[in-house]
Amino acid sequence: MAKKAVKKAAKRPVYRLNDPTDEQMTPPQRALRDAISSGPRGIRKRMTGPFAIWMQAPEYGDLAQRLGAHVRYGTSLSPRQSEFAILCTGQKWKAQYEWFAHEPMALKAGVKPQTIKDIKAGRTPKTAQKDERAIYDFVQELYKTRRVSDKTYKRVHAVLGDRGTVELVGVLGYYTLISMTLNVFRADLPDNAPLPFAEPA
Repeated sequence: MAKKAVKKAAKRPVYRLNDPTDEQMTPPQRALRDAISSGPRGIRKRMTGPFAIWMQAPEYGDLAQRLGAHVRYGTSLSPRQSEFAILCTGQKWKAQYEWFAHEPMALKAGVKPQTIKDIKAGRTPKTAQKDERAIYDFVQELYKTRRVSDKTYKRVHAVLGDRGTVELVGVLGYYTLISMTLNVFRADLPDNAPLPFAEPA
């Protein structure tokens, strides 16, 4: 009699830091917490993800979170374009928390569910809108070759212009920073949510 295959539970990374309690926080840590809580993200509960990690280096964390607030809310990219680019970056880095946080935001911003499914699986998103396909090819080429060809650049530039193309590179760079931060310190997902990606063995 053949043995029944047993599905292995997904390996869950163990968070590498100890978050300070409110009572343990230094003045710079409190200032960072308050800046994040009062900012456009609207975080009012316990800090998680990169924000919790930055509590260990609050002066750096404050600069990073201010750049992040601008990248998320202050560029000329539409929320749909921005969230699409963020998902492409999260998928490249297999950043669990980044995908967990931004998949619902991308859906809300208008990225099609099938497009999101394809990006997550590492497939070319054939259902993506024309501007998303230009951004997708730009992202893939930049991460693969560390350069962008004239043809690929012109397609994105036709959609975003000078300012938007500069800002797109900023979005990709910032969320690469976020992805590295989340992966190095193994940020866990709230409420033990399922991992979007398989962890390496």
